[in-house]
Amino acid sequence: MGTLLQVKNLKTQFFTQDGVVKAVDDVSFDLDEGETLGIVGESGCGKSVTVLSVMRLIPQPPGKIVGGQVIFDGEDLLKVDDEEIRRVRGNKIAMVFQDPMTSLNPVLTINRQVSEALELHLGMNKDESRKRSIELLEIVGIPEAAKRIDDYPHQFSGGMRQRVMIAMALSCNPQLLIADEPTTALDVTIQAQIIELVKRLKKELGMAVIWITHDMGVVAGMCERVIVMYAGHIAESARVSDIYADPRHPYTLGLLGSIPRLDAARKSKLTPIEGLPPDLINAPPGCPFAPRCAWVMDTCHQEYPRLRGVGPGHEIACWANVKEGRA
Repeated sequence: MGTLLQVKNLKTQFFTQDGVVKAVDDVSFDLDEGETLGIVGESGCGKSVTVLSVMRLIPQPPGKIVGGQVIFDGEDLLKVDDEEIRRVRGNKIAMVFQDPMTSLNPVLTINRQVSEALELHLGMNKDESRKRSIELLEIVGIPEAAKRIDDYPHQFSGGMRQRVMIAMALSCNPQLLIADEPTTALDVTIQAQIIELVKRLKKELGMAVIWITHDMGVVAGMCERVIVMYAGHIAESARVSDIYADPRHPYTLGLLGSIPRLDAARKSKLTPIEGLPPDLINAPPGCPFAPRCAWVMDTCHQEYPRLRGVGPGHEIACWANVKEGRA
Protein backbone atom coordinates (compact mmCIF):
# COMPACT_ATOMS: atom_id res chain seq x y z
CA MET A 1 0.00 0.00 0.00
CA GLY A 2 1.61 3.24 -1.16
CA THR A 3 1.61 6.75 0.26
CA LEU A 4 -1.21 8.85 -1.19
CA LEU A 5 -0.66 12.19 0.57
CA GLN A 6 2.40 13.80 2.12
CA VAL A 7 2.09 17.08 3.98
CA LYS A 8 5.52 18.56 4.72
CA ASN A 9 6.20 21.55 7.00
CA LEU A 10 2.88 23.20 6.14
CA LYS A 11 2.50 26.78 7.39
CA THR A 12 -0.67 28.83 6.98
CA GLN A 13 -1.11 32.30 8.41
CA PHE A 14 -3.85 34.92 8.57
CA PHE A 15 -2.85 38.57 8.34
CA THR A 16 -5.25 40.63 10.44
CA GLN A 17 -5.34 44.18 11.78
CA ASP A 18 -4.28 42.88 15.19
CA GLY A 19 -1.35 40.86 13.89
CA VAL A 20 -0.37 37.60 12.20
CA VAL A 21 -2.24 34.44 13.26
CA LYS A 22 -0.09 31.34 12.83
CA ALA A 23 -3.04 28.98 12.34
CA VAL A 24 -0.96 26.05 11.05
CA ASP A 25 2.69 26.08 12.05
CA ASP A 26 5.06 23.49 10.58
CA VAL A 27 2.64 20.54 10.30
CA SER A 28 3.81 17.32 8.62
CA PHE A 29 2.07 13.97 8.16
CA ASP A 30 1.57 11.14 5.65
CA LEU A 31 -1.57 9.30 4.56
CA ASP A 32 -1.51 5.88 2.92
CA GLU A 33 -3.92 4.65 0.27
CA GLY A 34 -7.12 3.35 1.86
CA GLU A 35 -6.16 4.60 5.34
CA THR A 36 -8.44 6.51 7.74
CA LEU A 37 -6.66 9.30 9.60
CA GLY A 38 -8.30 11.24 12.42
CA ILE A 39 -7.32 14.82 13.28
CA VAL A 40 -8.52 15.87 16.72
CA GLY A 41 -8.23 18.87 19.03
CA GLU A 42 -10.10 21.81 20.50
CA SER A 43 -11.84 24.42 18.36
CA GLY A 44 -9.26 26.78 16.87
CA CYS A 45 -6.36 24.32 17.03
CA GLY A 46 -5.83 24.31 13.24
CA LYS A 47 -7.64 21.11 12.18
CA SER A 48 -9.87 22.65 9.52
CA VAL A 49 -7.25 25.14 8.31
CA THR A 50 -4.87 22.24 7.72
CA VAL A 51 -7.21 20.41 5.36
CA LEU A 52 -8.43 23.63 3.71
CA SER A 53 -4.77 24.34 2.98
CA VAL A 54 -4.43 20.87 1.42
CA MET A 55 -7.39 21.72 -0.83
CA ARG A 56 -6.08 25.27 -1.40
CA LEU A 57 -9.34 26.74 -0.16
CA ILE A 58 -7.82 29.29 2.23
CA PRO A 59 -9.44 32.70 1.58
CA GLN A 60 -6.79 35.11 0.28
CA PRO A 61 -6.70 37.67 1.82
CA PRO A 62 -6.52 37.48 4.81
CA GLY A 63 -5.08 33.95 4.73
CA LYS A 64 -1.97 32.70 2.98
CA ILE A 65 -0.09 29.41 2.79
CA VAL A 66 3.40 30.70 3.51
CA GLY A 67 5.40 27.47 3.38
CA GLY A 68 5.48 23.72 2.97
CA GLN A 69 4.51 21.06 0.47
CA VAL A 70 1.36 19.04 -0.16
CA ILE A 71 2.36 16.05 -2.26
CA PHE A 72 -0.70 14.22 -3.59
CA ASP A 73 -0.28 11.33 -5.96
CA GLY A 74 3.29 12.50 -6.65
CA GLU A 75 2.42 16.16 -7.37
CA ASP A 76 2.79 19.25 -5.16
CA LEU A 77 -0.69 20.79 -4.99
CA LEU A 78 0.72 24.08 -3.72
CA LYS A 79 2.61 24.59 -6.98
CA VAL A 80 0.04 23.62 -9.61
CA ASP A 81 -1.99 26.33 -11.38
CA ASP A 82 -5.62 27.18 -10.59
CA GLU A 83 -7.00 25.11 -13.45
CA GLU A 84 -5.15 21.99 -12.33
CA ILE A 85 -6.21 22.31 -8.68
CA ARG A 86 -9.84 22.62 -9.83
CA ARG A 87 -9.42 19.31 -11.66
CA VAL A 88 -8.23 17.73 -8.40
CA ARG A 89 -10.95 19.18 -6.14
CA GLY A 90 -14.17 17.19 -6.24
CA ASN A 91 -12.57 14.65 -8.54
CA LYS A 92 -9.53 13.10 -6.84
CA ILE A 93 -9.99 14.80 -3.47
CA ALA A 94 -13.50 15.50 -2.17
CA MET A 95 -14.62 17.24 1.00
CA VAL A 96 -17.69 17.05 3.22
CA PHE A 97 -18.12 20.23 5.23
CA GLN A 98 -19.40 20.74 8.76
CA ASP A 99 -22.78 22.39 8.11
CA PRO A 100 -24.72 20.99 5.13
CA MET A 101 -27.26 23.81 5.19
CA THR A 102 -24.64 26.46 4.48
CA SER A 103 -22.64 24.19 2.15
CA LEU A 104 -25.59 23.48 -0.17
CA ASN A 105 -26.90 26.24 -2.42
CA PRO A 106 -30.47 26.99 -1.23
CA VAL A 107 -31.71 28.11 -4.67
CA LEU A 108 -30.49 25.10 -6.67
CA THR A 109 -32.13 21.67 -6.76
CA ILE A 110 -30.34 18.64 -5.38
CA ASN A 111 -30.06 17.29 -8.91
CA ARG A 112 -28.27 20.41 -10.13
CA GLN A 113 -25.80 20.32 -7.26
CA VAL A 114 -24.96 16.61 -7.41
CA SER A 115 -24.81 16.63 -11.23
CA GLU A 116 -22.35 19.51 -11.48
CA ALA A 117 -19.24 17.49 -10.63
CA LEU A 118 -20.35 14.62 -12.89
CA GLU A 119 -20.70 16.94 -15.88
CA LEU A 120 -17.53 18.91 -15.09
CA HIS A 121 -15.11 16.09 -14.27
CA LEU A 122 -16.60 13.05 -16.02
CA GLY A 123 -18.09 14.75 -19.08
CA MET A 124 -21.61 13.35 -18.60
CA ASN A 125 -24.59 14.92 -20.34
CA LYS A 126 -27.66 16.01 -18.34
CA ASP A 127 -29.52 12.71 -18.72
CA GLU A 128 -26.49 10.65 -17.70
CA SER A 129 -25.69 12.88 -14.74
CA ARG A 130 -29.30 12.81 -13.53
CA LYS A 131 -29.39 9.02 -13.64
CA ARG A 132 -26.07 8.80 -11.80
CA SER A 133 -27.21 11.39 -9.22
CA ILE A 134 -30.25 9.26 -8.39
CA GLU A 135 -27.98 6.22 -7.98
CA LEU A 136 -25.70 8.18 -5.64
CA LEU A 137 -28.62 9.33 -3.48
CA GLU A 138 -29.76 5.72 -3.24
CA ILE A 139 -26.24 4.62 -2.27
CA VAL A 140 -26.16 7.07 0.65
CA GLY A 141 -29.57 5.93 1.86
CA ILE A 142 -32.01 8.62 0.75
CA PRO A 143 -35.45 6.98 0.28
CA GLU A 144 -37.39 7.54 -2.95
CA ALA A 145 -34.36 9.24 -4.49
CA ALA A 146 -35.94 9.50 -7.95
CA LYS A 147 -38.83 11.53 -6.50
CA ARG A 148 -36.64 13.72 -4.34
CA ILE A 149 -33.93 14.55 -6.86
CA ASP A 150 -35.65 17.82 -7.87
CA ASP A 151 -36.26 19.00 -4.28
CA TYR A 152 -34.38 21.89 -2.69
CA PRO A 153 -32.08 21.66 0.38
CA HIS A 154 -34.66 23.16 2.76
CA GLN A 155 -36.97 20.22 2.01
CA PHE A 156 -34.46 17.78 3.57
CA SER A 157 -33.66 17.15 7.22
CA GLY A 158 -30.16 17.85 8.57
CA GLY A 159 -29.15 14.20 8.34
CA MET A 160 -30.49 13.88 4.79
CA ARG A 161 -28.68 17.07 3.73
CA GLN A 162 -25.44 15.60 5.05
CA ARG A 163 -26.12 12.43 3.03
CA VAL A 164 -26.55 14.63 -0.06
CA MET A 165 -23.16 16.22 0.71
CA ILE A 166 -21.59 12.75 0.94
CA ALA A 167 -23.23 11.78 -2.37
CA MET A 168 -21.74 14.89 -3.99
CA ALA A 169 -18.33 14.11 -2.53
CA LEU A 170 -18.40 10.51 -3.79
CA SER A 171 -19.75 11.33 -7.24
CA CYS A 172 -16.38 11.03 -9.00
CA ASN A 173 -15.01 8.14 -6.92
CA PRO A 174 -12.29 10.21 -5.18
CA GLN A 175 -9.05 8.72 -3.92
CA LEU A 176 -9.33 10.83 -0.76
CA LEU A 177 -12.40 11.96 1.18
CA ILE A 178 -11.95 14.74 3.75
CA ALA A 179 -14.74 15.01 6.31
CA ASP A 180 -14.60 18.22 8.39
CA GLU A 181 -16.68 17.50 11.52
CA PRO A 182 -19.58 16.29 9.34
CA THR A 183 -21.72 15.14 12.27
CA THR A 184 -21.35 18.13 14.64
CA ALA A 185 -24.72 19.71 13.84
CA LEU A 186 -26.63 16.41 13.98
CA ASP A 187 -28.21 14.51 16.86
CA VAL A 188 -26.41 11.43 18.17
CA THR A 189 -28.59 8.88 16.35
CA ILE A 190 -28.00 10.55 12.98
CA GLN A 191 -24.32 10.97 13.83
CA ALA A 192 -23.98 7.21 14.24
CA GLN A 193 -25.77 6.60 10.92
CA ILE A 194 -23.46 9.01 9.04
CA ILE A 195 -20.34 7.46 10.58
CA GLU A 196 -21.47 3.94 9.66
CA LEU A 197 -22.33 5.14 6.16
CA VAL A 198 -18.85 6.59 5.58
CA LYS A 199 -17.20 3.44 6.99
CA ARG A 200 -19.24 1.25 4.65
CA LEU A 201 -18.56 3.40 1.59
CA LYS A 202 -14.85 3.61 2.39
CA LYS A 203 -14.67 -0.18 2.50
CA GLU A 204 -16.62 -0.56 -0.75
CA LEU A 205 -14.75 2.14 -2.68
CA GLY A 206 -11.28 1.68 -1.17
CA MET A 207 -10.71 5.40 -0.67
CA ALA A 208 -8.60 7.08 2.01
CA VAL A 209 -10.36 9.26 4.60
CA ILE A 210 -9.27 12.19 6.75
CA TRP A 211 -11.84 12.63 9.53
CA ILE A 212 -11.68 15.88 11.51
CA THR A 213 -13.37 15.91 14.89
CA HIS A 214 -13.10 17.03 18.51
CA ASP A 215 -14.73 13.77 19.63
CA MET A 216 -12.19 11.15 20.71
CA GLY A 217 -14.99 8.57 20.85
CA VAL A 218 -15.60 8.95 17.11
CA VAL A 219 -11.89 8.49 16.46
CA ALA A 220 -11.87 5.19 18.35
CA GLY A 221 -14.56 3.67 16.13
CA MET A 222 -13.61 5.31 12.86
CA CYS A 223 -9.86 5.74 12.43
CA GLU A 224 -6.70 3.67 12.22
CA ARG A 225 -4.30 6.48 13.03
CA VAL A 226 -4.76 9.81 14.78
CA ILE A 227 -3.08 13.22 14.92
CA VAL A 228 -3.71 15.37 18.02
CA MET A 229 -3.34 19.09 17.24
CA TYR A 230 -2.92 22.01 19.61
CA ALA A 231 -2.39 25.71 18.75
CA GLY A 232 -1.46 25.00 15.14
CA HIS A 233 1.04 22.25 15.97
CA ILE A 234 0.96 18.46 16.09
CA ALA A 235 1.14 17.45 19.75
CA GLU A 236 0.96 13.67 19.26
CA SER A 237 0.69 11.23 16.37
CA ALA A 238 0.11 7.48 16.69
CA ARG A 239 -2.09 4.54 15.84
CA VAL A 240 -5.47 4.80 17.56
CA SER A 241 -4.79 1.75 19.72
CA ASP A 242 -1.58 3.37 21.02
CA ILE A 243 -3.27 6.70 21.73
CA TYR A 244 -5.80 5.01 24.00
CA ALA A 245 -3.48 2.43 25.58
CA ASP A 246 -0.38 4.59 25.97
CA PRO A 247 -1.01 8.36 25.55
CA ARG A 248 2.22 10.31 26.02
CA HIS A 249 1.36 14.01 25.59
CA PRO A 250 -0.28 15.86 28.51
CA TYR A 251 -2.84 17.39 26.16
CA THR A 252 -3.85 13.95 24.85
CA LEU A 253 -4.21 12.77 28.44
CA GLY A 254 -6.47 15.76 29.07
CA LEU A 255 -8.66 14.98 26.08
CA LEU A 256 -9.02 11.34 27.11
CA GLY A 257 -9.72 12.34 30.72
CA SER A 258 -12.67 14.46 29.62
CA ILE A 259 -14.49 11.56 27.92
CA PRO A 260 -17.32 9.86 29.87
CA ARG A 261 -16.53 6.18 30.50
CA LEU A 262 -19.07 3.42 31.00
CA ASP A 263 -16.59 1.35 33.00
CA ALA A 264 -15.73 4.17 35.42
CA ALA A 265 -16.97 4.31 38.99
CA ARG A 266 -20.35 5.95 39.39
CA LYS A 267 -18.98 8.81 41.51
CA SER A 268 -15.94 9.50 39.34
CA LYS A 269 -15.90 12.93 37.72
CA LEU A 270 -14.73 14.08 34.32
CA THR A 271 -11.39 15.87 34.44
CA PRO A 272 -11.46 19.17 32.52
CA ILE A 273 -8.35 20.76 31.01
CA GLU A 274 -7.84 23.92 33.05
CA GLY A 275 -7.15 27.23 31.34
CA LEU A 276 -7.65 28.45 27.78
CA PRO A 277 -5.85 27.91 24.47
CA PRO A 278 -3.16 30.52 23.73
CA ASP A 279 -3.63 33.65 21.66
CA LEU A 280 -2.07 32.68 18.32
CA ILE A 281 -1.29 36.32 17.51
CA ASN A 282 0.84 36.72 20.63
CA ALA A 283 1.81 33.11 21.18
CA PRO A 284 4.21 32.64 24.12
CA PRO A 285 7.70 31.25 23.46
CA GLY A 286 8.18 27.56 24.08
CA CYS A 287 5.42 24.97 24.22
CA PRO A 288 1.94 26.50 23.70
CA PHE A 289 0.42 24.00 26.15
CA ALA A 290 2.83 24.90 28.97
CA PRO A 291 0.46 27.28 30.86
CA ARG A 292 -2.12 24.46 31.17
CA CYS A 293 0.25 21.53 31.73
CA ALA A 294 0.69 19.58 34.98
CA TRP A 295 4.13 18.37 33.86
CA VAL A 296 5.51 21.80 32.97
CA MET A 297 9.18 22.62 33.59
CA ASP A 298 11.48 25.54 32.81
CA THR A 299 12.44 24.28 29.35
CA CYS A 300 8.78 24.22 28.30
CA HIS A 301 8.57 28.03 28.59
CA GLN A 302 11.76 28.58 26.62
CA GLU A 303 11.87 26.19 23.67
CA TYR A 304 9.23 24.47 21.55
CA PRO A 305 9.69 20.66 21.61
CA ARG A 306 10.03 19.04 18.20
CA LEU A 307 8.29 15.75 17.46
CA ARG A 308 10.24 12.78 18.75
CA GLY A 309 9.60 9.06 18.55
CA VAL A 310 8.46 7.22 21.67
CA GLY A 311 7.44 3.97 19.97
CA PRO A 312 6.78 2.44 16.54
CA GLY A 313 4.87 5.08 14.57
CA HIS A 314 4.29 7.04 17.79
CA GLU A 315 5.56 10.63 18.08
CA ILE A 316 5.03 13.42 20.60
CA ALA A 317 6.08 17.07 20.86
CA CYS A 318 6.79 17.22 24.59
CA TRP A 319 9.77 17.59 26.92
CA ALA A 320 8.13 15.60 29.72
CA ASN A 321 7.92 11.86 30.33
CA VAL A 322 4.30 11.40 31.38
CA LYS A 323 4.61 7.61 31.33
CA GLU A 324 6.97 7.72 34.30
CA GLY A 325 5.02 10.56 35.87
CA ARG A 326 7.87 13.05 35.82
CA ALA A 327 9.20 15.97 33.85
